[in-house]
Amino acid sequence: MADPWQECMDYAVTLARRAGEVVCEALKNEMNVMLKSSPVDLVTATDQKVEKMLISSIKEKYPSHSFIGEESVAAGEKSILTDNPTWIIDPIDGTTNFVHRFPFVAVSIGFVVNKKLCCFKCIVD
Repeated sequence: MADPWQECMDYAVTLARRAGEVVCEALKNEMNVMLKSSPVDLVTATDQKVEKMLISSIKEKYPSHSFIGEESVAAGEKSILTDNPTWIIDPIDGTTNFVHRFPFVAVSIGFVVNKKLCCFKCIVD
């Protein structure tokens, strides 16, 4: 029996790779670093750009799906997990490494339906 969410998984992998290219390119450029909740809770313009890119791409393909984005929630958006298909996004998992130009970061995209993780895949590049 085929996984009904495989198409979403494949799309997440495609988007994660595309977002990873944006993150790698940004490592070469000047960074605008801001604080979220404390001096050790950092966010960059790249975090925000990548999250917006991921959400807009997913919304275009799956307009009925919901989203929980780390940077959106930090900016005050509510984080509500329902039974709807929901994408959970951390655009740069490891922002502190990113800010210090250590290339040990990840684009994390989770996908949940009925409050349960649907699929899991690790990509190493």
